[in-house]
Amino acid sequence: MKIIIDAFGGDHAPLETIRGSVRAVQELGVEMILVGDTEKIQACAAENHISLGGMELLHAPAVFDIHEEPTTLLKQHTDTSLAVGMQALCDGKGDAFVCAGSTGALLVGATFLVKRISGIKRAAAAPILPTEKEPFILLDGGANTDCRPEMLVQFAIMGSAYMKNVMQVENPRVGLLNVGAEETKGRELEMECYALLEQAPIHFIGNIEAREMPAGAADVVITDGFTGNVALKLYEGMGKFLAHQMRDNLFAGFGGKLAALFTLPKIKKLTKKMDYRTVGGAVMLGVKKPVIKAHGSSDATAFFNAIRQARDCVAGNVVQTIAETVKDQKQERKTV
Repeated sequence: MKIIIDAFGGDHAPLETIRGSVRAVQELGVEMILVGDTEKIQACAAENHISLGGMELLHAPAVFDIHEEPTTLLKQHTDTSLAVGMQALCDGKGDAFVCAGSTGALLVGATFLVKRISGIKRAAAAPILPTEKEPFILLDGGANTDCRPEMLVQFAIMGSAYMKNVMQVENPRVGLLNVGAEETKGRELEMECYALLEQAPIHFIGNIEAREMPAGAADVVITDGFTGNVALKLYEGMGKFLAHQMRDNLFAGFGGKLAALFTLPKIKKLTKKMDYRTVGGAVMLGVKKPVIKAHGSSDATAFFNAIRQARDCVAGNVVQTIAETVKDQKQERKTV
């Protein structure tokens, strides 16, 4: 299996992308294609005494700036590591793509270069978030701010396929993010979507409120991209807030430090659960090959886990499962 990675995407590229890729080759048994300025990649590896053995380099002289308009990826910035990497994925040179660069440009590349699965109306950004129990997947995390009910149904199908085939959740519970549990709650979007979800080939459990997400109320939470991105940013912000409160108040002073010694194992367990690096990244669901958006501040550990996530998507046949389910739905509608 070959995983393509944008070697110059993210705040700590290319050193951390190289380190994460080396570890992936050693521990995951995958082949890696590093995309970017080959001279700079080789110089960085040599300077840090890292062997590039077993890894292929694909030259791309430029880097896509996160401040650029995402659609410029297709014409003005085709020589960037992001564009060259996505084109390589489209051309069959690799099985999946990992990048910590511009989310918007990555979505544009996934949609117009890799292309959507037949029948899928929109690709969705799907971050994995922690709970008191097991992680859940949120769709859409911000790719589509305006959605129609049938799009949310497809998000539910895609999220279910990912949780079952990659996260090994046998019968993923799908919840519709809403302002109340009653099926009559919400906007026209949510009410129409509720009726469609009841007929969809998923385990739909009804509406859930945002406060229920951290408790693990659902394995798949679906909503439009605007609401999803607000929920995602609040989730991330509250995690940082709690971490700062623990550091600055609960464990401040001699007494706090002493208490921390006795609770250190539990603190480490909680910290690991809240650490985005252990998940990898957000998967772009709905396109013909797995595309993983790693966090912009990813280090080697985060890149390693993003590569692992990409490998698991390929091994779990997530794309094929989504394609077959959507095809079956289409055929069922024709026979009705």
